[in-house]
Amino acid sequence: MEKIQHTNVQVRELKLHVAEIGSGPKVVLFFHGFPEIWYTWRHQMVAAANKGYRAIAFDHRGYGLSEQPAEPEKATLLDLVDDAVALLDSLGINKAFIVGKDFGALSAYRVGVLHPERVSAIITLGTPFIQPGPSVVQNHPLPEGFYISRWQEQGRAEADFGRFDVKTVIRNIYILFSKSEIPIAAADQEIMDLIDPATPLPPWFSEEDLSVYASLYEKSGFCFALQVPYR
Repeated sequence: MEKIQHTNVQVRELKLHVAEIGSGPKVVLFFHGFPEIWYTWRHQMVAAANKGYRAIAFDHRGYGLSEQPAEPEKATLLDLVDDAVALLDSLGINKAFIVGKDFGALSAYRVGVLHPERVSAIITLGTPFIQPGPSVVQNHPLPEGFYISRWQEQGRAEADFGRFDVKTVIRNIYILFSKSEIPIAAADQEIMDLIDPATPLPPWFSEEDLSVYASLYEKSGFCFALQVPYR
């Protein structure tokens, strides 16, 4: 079977890490969320390629093996939208089916709204359509102890995550997100405190997967990931 190929593509002022498999005029472009990377889509990429599509997944700027922007604190979702369109340009692709998960869905919606001529169709997971605006996440009130509320606070998640190694942070987030209901932290708790260290990983997320994610977040850190989409 054909293997997923990896390249670095110049996109605007940065080089983005791009994974690709398959060939032909029909293209599927995958947008990951947090705490994810291109690797999230590896199975879907192979499935799409086997159906005759050119399947492409990339690490967003500031994530995984892609380069970090010079001023991550100024980044917005629109940077990811512009990156996606520029990536299509760099790869010589006129139009693509876009698949987005988590905040990748928000980026996918915006590509469709702002650049409809570049989109064949959009499929999203986990995030409904929200009318584009300057503060998509911030404009939807949530409990103070909810993870999104906490991660919006400058420095709070950084201090919380900083108590642990990267692998433990990723493990804890995936355990947290795998619950049927995400718990709310008390005033004297941080988000990482909500996870019992003895809790096993969800069955669909292996130790090997964890190692891959952790190795790439060790490279990129969490600075950009907390800025986009949470701040």
